[in-house]
Amino acid sequence: MRQYRFLNQAQPQTLFIATLFCYIDAVFGLLGGVVTTSVLLALLTIFGLALGGFGIANEKKWGYGVAIAAAVLQVGGLIAVGGTDVLSFPLILNLIFDAALVALLLHPESRGYQRIWFK
Repeated sequence: MRQYRFLNQAQPQTLFIATLFCYIDAVFGLLGGVVTTSVLLALLTIFGLALGGFGIANEKKWGYGVAIAAAVLQVGGLIAVGGTDVLSFPLILNLIFDAALVALLLHPESRGYQRIWFK
């Protein structure tokens, strides 16, 4: 019987924290919405983050790709909607956390681990 994980503490710290951020962003996206240009993009972002986090925790290559795509979509939507106002107070906090998720996913330690161990 296959046992699925929601978190994998055996992974490097960057991937573990990225998985947590994916889940947290998905929950906050459901509760408060995602800053984007359309409802469809918001739903893709929310479900992509949740599914990507689950895939990373279970060491799946598709999960890593989905998480990166959703995180980049989230940052792109924030910049598209906010424009230059993204650097003002309320939106800059979103930008910091969203950019941190992208940085954690694209960190060399995360990329190297997923290249070697993910199936």
